[in-house]
Amino acid sequence: MNDIRDIDVLIIGAGINGAGLFRDLCEQGLTCVIADKGDFGGGTSAAPSRLIHGGIKYLETGELRLVAQSTLERNLLLKNAPHLVRPLPTVIPIFSWFKGVTAAMRTLLGSTTAPRSRGAVLMKTGLAMYDFYGRRHRVMPRHQLWSRRKAIREIPPITPRIVAAGQYYDASVTLPERLVWELLAEGMRASPASQALNHATLEGTDGDTLRLAVAGETQVLRPRMVVNAAGPWIDKVNAALGVPSRLIGGTKGSHILLDHPDLIAALNGRMIYFEADDGRICLVYDYLGRALVGSTDTRDDDPDNVACDDAEVDYFLDALRGLLPGLAFGRDQIVYAYAGIRPLPASDAANPGLISRDHSAPIAEPEGARRWPIISLVGGKWTTFRGFAEEVADTVLSRLGRTRRSDTKLMPIGGGRDYPRDPADWVRRTASETGAGPDRAATLLARYGTTAAPILAAEGADPLMLRDADYSLAELDWLTRNERVRHLTDLVMRRTALAITGHLSRRDLDSVAQVCARALDWDDARTAREVQEAEAILVGRHRLKLS
Repeated sequence: MNDIRDIDVLIIGAGINGAGLFRDLCEQGLTCVIADKGDFGGGTSAAPSRLIHGGIKYLETGELRLVAQSTLERNLLLKNAPHLVRPLPTVIPIFSWFKGVTAAMRTLLGSTTAPRSRGAVLMKTGLAMYDFYGRRHRVMPRHQLWSRRKAIREIPPITPRIVAAGQYYDASVTLPERLVWELLAEGMRASPASQALNHATLEGTDGDTLRLAVAGETQVLRPRMVVNAAGPWIDKVNAALGVPSRLIGGTKGSHILLDHPDLIAALNGRMIYFEADDGRICLVYDYLGRALVGSTDTRDDDPDNVACDDAEVDYFLDALRGLLPGLAFGRDQIVYAYAGIRPLPASDAANPGLISRDHSAPIAEPEGARRWPIISLVGGKWTTFRGFAEEVADTVLSRLGRTRRSDTKLMPIGGGRDYPRDPADWVRRTASETGAGPDRAATLLARYGTTAAPILAAEGADPLMLRDADYSLAELDWLTRNERVRHLTDLVMRRTALAITGHLSRRDLDSVAQVCARALDWDDARTAREVQEAEAILVGRHRLKLS
């Protein structure tokens, strides 16, 4: 019989909300286990628009508290994770002067229809409010209103139908899955008795203990509290725990990435946040050298099989053609596509876009044989994970009779720890210490923050590189051995940007598999199976062209 391990909190689901809570609770000295049925950050948290944003559109629905929290958390992330979260100037094309004011007032007062053709007056008002709510810990400039002439000068391919444009600042996250991992690593550093488990299966519970199958072994845990952070799977997990619920009413968000140098040049580092012809909001920006286009917002409740479909691809391409008639767009430019289910609260709203992105944490109290309460993390958005975690952590601490000993507001994350004020000085010093070339040191600082130092040391002066992508074999070996990689897809889809940027070739996939095989002691049959499974997912679900 397996030994029973007593812990403070079991968190089921290692997406961004679960990871944020794990880090917070571990910093308070609790012993926690977080477990995910897949890889860390491999579900909905891997499928966002990759933005850290204040939610300017929530002004329309009157969710002013959410805007205030989101803009604050955005500013904090720019300080706490500067290696992964970076400012993103954003342009909103404006097609009229006065339209949308009346509709916006109706929406603000509770209407279930969103405004169309938001005019310059409405946008100016909204941007001024956005600046006001973003004033705490401000790190970026305030908005500007551009004339039509300036907008066309700045973005020449844009449609001449515009009358003006607004520019404001939000932020992007280069590798959201890495941010999830770094939060988990920070938690384990703060509380060495805590564990993060990926590819773990919940086998069952007797109400006192829970059994998890991990890597062919069973762990038996006796928690004092359970947190359900399974995102769109929350209701399924609650059912498995004997507490049926209807908390989630998810919507699907899809994205595509294009190999389009002319579009990247026209964007010049900016995002365009625009209305498609049907009034829905779309976006396009330069993501690691590819044009990321998103996103849809349609009802869906099947997170295990979600994918970007042909109709959504056509919608994106048509929207781009309407916005940027000076450029050509086609399916042949797509290098990657992805989709996820937003874990939004169950709602009967006719318009999915008007379902609140705010969060809540309902509690199922102990009942019958079940001795521990279950807190379900419902809703939320990527940007507000830290604030959400702080709220839930305070609830957990209160119930366990513990007090907060550490504030996470200004706490660095992962490679943001000891991040240099002068990156050039860090590059010179670290290159000298490790023997790495300065250019390579700068590349890895941008990719990993200060975590780059041990990777550069492992690489040495002349690292052996992949044939078609800017990753070294030593770098991939270090990630595999130090970041809980268990499958080939963990490495190419989440610890790195190899897959999503479309730079992963078939020969490089084979090379990466050999790195994993040596580090994880795979035999030839296991290695071949990992390659076959990775190819099926990347080509079949994500439209990657493996050449």
